[in-house]
Amino acid sequence: MTNPSAAKIMDGTALAEKLLAATAGSAAEFHSQTGRSPCLAAVLVGEDPASMTYVKMKRVRCQAAGVDSRLIQLPTGSTTAQVVGEVRRLSDDSNVDGILLQHPVPSHVDERSAFEAIVPDKDVDGVTTSSFAAMSLGLPGFVSCTPAGILRLLDEYAVDPSGTHAVVIGRSPILGRPVGMLLLGRDATVTFCHSKTRDLATVVRTGDIVVAAVGQPNLVRGSWLKAGAVVIDAGYYQGGVGDVNFDEALPIVSLITPVPGGVEPMTIAVLLKQTVTAAEQRELASSC
Repeated sequence: MTNPSAAKIMDGTALAEKLLAATAGSAAEFHSQTGRSPCLAAVLVGEDPASMTYVKMKRVRCQAAGVDSRLIQLPTGSTTAQVVGEVRRLSDDSNVDGILLQHPVPSHVDERSAFEAIVPDKDVDGVTTSSFAAMSLGLPGFVSCTPAGILRLLDEYAVDPSGTHAVVIGRSPILGRPVGMLLLGRDATVTFCHSKTRDLATVVRTGDIVVAAVGQPNLVRGSWLKAGAVVIDAGYYQGGVGDVNFDEALPIVSLITPVPGGVEPMTIAVLLKQTVTAAEQRELASSC
């Protein structure tokens, strides 16, 4: 007998594999036409274990997708000027198609200044002001990878945001805010919640779609959720825990992303797809 709970779980791993397979095909075609592979350069400042693990995972995925990867690891004590200088050097390097600045950087580094050193046509992680503005206005450009992955998951499971009330818990510039803008662009009514939101549980309970991106393990309880809601958990902590209490939410919701295996594999898949797209666009521009 089929487990009815399994039908509620949004399989990000399977969808990411499909996207990566398509990306590998595009990368192979690009290589056959140009004689080189698309190249993603990652800048890692310091030795944060989680960041180092994540960068290693991305490099493995790059290899599988036919994307060259370059890692620039800077000392923890690097200044903002040094990080910005390295990012600018990569922006000027014609052999690099996409640039990723691994988040978070050490607290003494001005992360926004480092992000803004990425030229828009290499901003495959969608972190610059230019990319955010283009995404918000529905203009061409690269979108933030995790929010874009979330929208792809909704599409895969035939969840149409139009006319729904979407509640986004979190307002970070690389997750909460951009996913809210993407949902708004799909004609959802969007409410942003944050640390100053009063009676958070009551607000969350009004959401047809709930995106939890707040950075607090198990914050969202089952009692906070509307029956039949679609829940996207963008949190990830040791032990396979997210921002949503999965066991409490599962009997209540219509769809939910697991942790792990929900949102996080989609982030890398979108990053690599956008890297190949950046390579294709840069090659087309250079031939004109």
